[in-house]
Amino acid sequence: MHEHGSAAAPPSMFITQEWNAYTAEDHSVWALLYARRMQSLAQTGSRLFLEGADAIGLRHDLVPDLRDVNHRLSARTGWSAVPVSGFLPARDFFACLAQRRFPTTVTVRPRAQLDYLPEPDIFHDVFGHVPLHAHGPFADFLRLFGETAAAARSDAQVEGMARLFWFTVEFGLIREAGAVKLYGSGLISSHKDGANALGPGCDRRPFDVGAVLAQPFVIDRLQDVLFVIDTFDELFGVVESARRHLGIAAAA
Repeated sequence: MHEHGSAAAPPSMFITQEWNAYTAEDHSVWALLYARRMQSLAQTGSRLFLEGADAIGLRHDLVPDLRDVNHRLSARTGWSAVPVSGFLPARDFFACLAQRRFPTTVTVRPRAQLDYLPEPDIFHDVFGHVPLHAHGPFADFLRLFGETAAAARSDAQVEGMARLFWFTVEFGLIREAGAVKLYGSGLISSHKDGANALGPGCDRRPFDVGAVLAQPFVIDRLQDVLFVIDTFDELFGVVESARRHLGIAAAA
């Protein structure tokens, strides 16, 4: 989740993607990351992620041009990816989601850090997140999540919504055709996290809002507990249930 601190985001956080400035090395790193993950995700990724990647025109050989991505995406669900220079404060990030705008970094990780990068880059943000924004039920869930999270006032409410985001958008699992598949961006964009999520070291539990809100997480290690939804349609109701659990005021 793109959050850091609580101060208002300066306007300079929102930038322009200079697509022509990407180097041959940038495109080469993107191509390597894309090939490595898609080889596995063809079997382990959610069908709707794979369909979304095709729908928004992700290419195996070129860093995405957000103008092209957004042209395709906005026509489907009204969403767009907006370039930012780094982490946004939580409230600014949530407010963007409520407006169907997804803040995305546009840098490409160095080749020396293919497997792990502490901060997000365009592969995590666009490859990992944006394909699902082309799917109507998920897109509607994410907008409602942003609206609800932006209304959180207490630390406990903010923490609860952060846990919901973590165990759905970032590290969510879904059951498709009898098998557990990856859909969270942290699992989609990382080979190690994706393999761990489906392996013996992870306790995969049925999705329950109360259990999710009570489950702490640690960012910089492989996850030992994750939650499995049955359909993306159920996520819309999950937000409303979380709002009631946490006592967040309903939107006017």
